[in-house]
Amino acid sequence: MFYRNGIITLIFCLSTTLFAKSEAAGLLTPVNSQQKELEIKTHDVHILMQDGYAVTQIDQTFFNANQQDLEAHYSFPIPEGAAVGEFTYWINGSPVTGEVVEKIQAEQIYQQQKQQSRHAGVTSQDGYQSFNVKIFPVPAQDTIKIRLVYFQQQAIDTGIGRYVYPLEEGGVDKQKDSFWSRNAIVTERFSFNMDIRSSYPIDGIRLPSHSAATLEQVNASHWRISYHNSDGSDENKEHKQQGENAAPTSTQFSLDKDIVVYWRHQQGLPGSLDLVTYRAENKKQGTFMLTLTPGDDLAPSAGNRDWVFILDKSGSMSGKYATLIEGVRQGLAKLPRGDRFRIITFNDNADDITSGYQIISDENVSRALNTLTSRGVGGGTNLYAGLKRGLIKLDDDRSSAVILVTDGVANVGTTEKKAFLKLLDKRDVRLFTFIMGNSANRPLLEGMTKKSNGFFTSISNADDIMGQIMLATSKMTHQAMRDITLDIDGVRVSDISPNKIATLYRGQQLTVIGHYFDSGQATVKLSGMVDGQRVKYQTNINFPVQQTSNPELERLWAYSQINDLQGAIDYLGDDDDIKKAIIDLSIAYSIVTNYTSLLVVEPEVFELLDIEQSNKQRITREHAAIKRRKQQVITSNRADKQQPMFKNNRPSTGSGGGGGASGPLWLLILLSLMLIRTRYSVNKQ
Repeated sequence: MFYRNGIITLIFCLSTTLFAKSEAAGLLTPVNSQQKELEIKTHDVHILMQDGYAVTQIDQTFFNANQQDLEAHYSFPIPEGAAVGEFTYWINGSPVTGEVVEKIQAEQIYQQQKQQSRHAGVTSQDGYQSFNVKIFPVPAQDTIKIRLVYFQQQAIDTGIGRYVYPLEEGGVDKQKDSFWSRNAIVTERFSFNMDIRSSYPIDGIRLPSHSAATLEQVNASHWRISYHNSDGSDENKEHKQQGENAAPTSTQFSLDKDIVVYWRHQQGLPGSLDLVTYRAENKKQGTFMLTLTPGDDLAPSAGNRDWVFILDKSGSMSGKYATLIEGVRQGLAKLPRGDRFRIITFNDNADDITSGYQIISDENVSRALNTLTSRGVGGGTNLYAGLKRGLIKLDDDRSSAVILVTDGVANVGTTEKKAFLKLLDKRDVRLFTFIMGNSANRPLLEGMTKKSNGFFTSISNADDIMGQIMLATSKMTHQAMRDITLDIDGVRVSDISPNKIATLYRGQQLTVIGHYFDSGQATVKLSGMVDGQRVKYQTNINFPVQQTSNPELERLWAYSQINDLQGAIDYLGDDDDIKKAIIDLSIAYSIVTNYTSLLVVEPEVFELLDIEQSNKQRITREHAAIKRRKQQVITSNRADKQQPMFKNNRPSTGSGGGGGASGPLWLLILLSLMLIRTRYSVNKQ
């Protein structure tokens, strides 16, 4: 929504390696090492997408071609919203599950075991950029196997679902890159297998950057996706087309490109409230995830607007600046005549190259873009200066959108997160954040977005970027629900997260996760302000006495709580009590955080160190639940069938409800984002 007396900001964040060769997930080897690199022999990915969340399992084998035992260092990007809960290391042919301990303690124990030539492994989080795994030993002329599992909530936006398997590192950690070289080649087998099991019919699947994937429709609500290295793989085709001398063989695969999967729900689905629960037998406390998908009743906004482009021209933009300018050109070409625009650039300092606002016209746009083209790139990234320059001189009597193009890795001038949040405190600003690249500073950009009651979307380099931008357009051009309250009465609930729900935009879902202690009927009430008027929605649902199908909800709840606590630290500064609360939750629910790690030692060492193997028990429950879910018929999670909470159908890319967007806009979305591959097979039931 564009507010007449407010300001809306769209942030489009580019990775520092968007148009260059990215660093990739893979094995790290010290620079100038005299040893042969360890080899990734196999890399197998299995994803189950069901009930509003995804479980991703990665099995890998590493080979040591040297004549002596070595230590393996493996790094992979932190997936958005991922809670890493399983690290398993096969010791003497048997799997040993990692347990969560405090980070410093985990490192100390790992080093002690290594010095004693005993088996050990540790998985830790490296800030906002990556997860790092260390394993010792990788025996000479032998292979080891590890497994990593993480959990993520998944949202539907305007009828579109999206999953990213991140592989591109981004290359913004210069200190790490100067010390380590990276082996990202899988020499024997790479496989990617995904099951999407939905409560609502799916009418198409698309992988924008992996057209060789095989798609199989099992039924209206179940699709399977498989992708593996072969002669026909996208990577081999790309290497052959580029004529690279060191192109992988037909069995090799490079872990340097994210795998992005889109799925589209059938049009005309009703607005709904979905409920997924977990409560073990004879337990008083259960966990619930409540997802509200409103109907399409947010009307379009009206009036001319101002557009402010804040563009990064630092050295990291070298090689992609021309593409950035072309993106601005295309964006301005689609804006209504009568709107105004302004362009700010920044590197070490900020500069207003249009000298204030200009009316959108062919002449004014060409003049501004010629100025951009004539100026080179270089210097550091003074993100704070660019954002501050863009936020001044905004006209409170006109609706405004501010488009910031950067990777968010501020390294010049003011860089502290608190300073950016305080800058936003001074204005009624809505941030619409596109976070691009796996190494972008997501905590900073997401924190700014939440502070401003806006929304953010991560974009991979392998994404359909135009489609993602189009999906955001209706959010900027439609009203939004603000000052939201959600009440649940009739059943006792607690510990609901997120702890603040400020704004809901067109096409967005609202998901909360918490604990419940009773069973039976409850009343759910949603209210908020739309265009100065309070709107209310209400329905009745039932909480079950027992439900054991989704034990992963406990980890998702804990991860959401940890995010809320970490947000408080980011804004208020270090706090020992909050830090302890994060550590306690992490250990209780076996989740890797900035302060904890997953540690694997030989089984008898766990007992010797008095480390309870609670994660081993939790994983046993989760594996059994996944096996059952895959074998069961897909059932609906909709909880408001008897008393629908929303009157209208939910928004979709083909609908124009609530006034809708213009026909050409949605046609462009359909052409750019939703071209569905027709090469799939259908299982006959």
